[in-house]
Amino acid sequence: MGCLPRGLLSPTRATKGVLMKERKAIESWLTDMDGVLVHEGEPVPGAPEFVNRMKESGKPFLILTNNSIYTPRDLQARLFRMGFDVDEQSIWTAALATAQFLADQRPGGTAYVIGEAGLTTAMHAAGYILTEFEPDYVVLGETRTYSFEAITKAIRLISAGSRFICTNPDATGPSNEGLLPAAGSVAAMISQATGVKPYFVGKPNPMMMRSALNAIGAHSETTAMIGDRMDTDVLCGLEAGLETILVLTGISSRLESETYPYRPSRIINSVADLIDEI
Repeated sequence: MGCLPRGLLSPTRATKGVLMKERKAIESWLTDMDGVLVHEGEPVPGAPEFVNRMKESGKPFLILTNNSIYTPRDLQARLFRMGFDVDEQSIWTAALATAQFLADQRPGGTAYVIGEAGLTTAMHAAGYILTEFEPDYVVLGETRTYSFEAITKAIRLISAGSRFICTNPDATGPSNEGLLPAAGSVAAMISQATGVKPYFVGKPNPMMMRSALNAIGAHSETTAMIGDRMDTDVLCGLEAGLETILVLTGISSRLESETYPYRPSRIINSVADLIDEI
């Protein structure tokens, strides 16, 4: 066989006889929050310095969370108390991604929302009217106190034809007292009652990554996703075409990562290991 044209050699590398395309330099960063920057209410060692280095570099970045309870301003204040100095525009939540998705799908629509300020504020900002009267969508997010009355209303509206959206599929969430049921668990109950499965917008749907990329004008080929979970952060980043970095300060361990049929681009101990790369 003849040689490959010279132009095809530079962006690739050979691995066991297979040509692998070299990734471009990282120009923007997406990072999960819980398990990556903070853990059990405390900053991960080196994480505030990592965030400061990203800010100083001028490179676009976003801090992501599937939690839809809080607004970016709420999360900014929470992070500030732990030593992080970030703008609220640098925080992207599943609530924002959900509101953006619905605004693109059906501009100026109506929705019955189960959730807290993070979700309702995002829906209002996207131009949606919140109503119980024949809404286009039932939108389910997290709340500290799920109401049986609200869940019953959601079941009846979906049965009557409203489309079912859920901010994320997480079955449980953390609290100081232990695990709490999260949106995914309540969505399963509503689906069992209605026979209708929701469309999940948050991780691991790559829609979450693409909406984040659009928010900062970044490109997948030059963006890295940092996360602590193989089944959400790494999967989501991988399916969106990003470089994926698993940190070992949260849920997934190095040993657990080997059980999945896909792998992150690399595994590191914590974001502190990335400071010199920014």
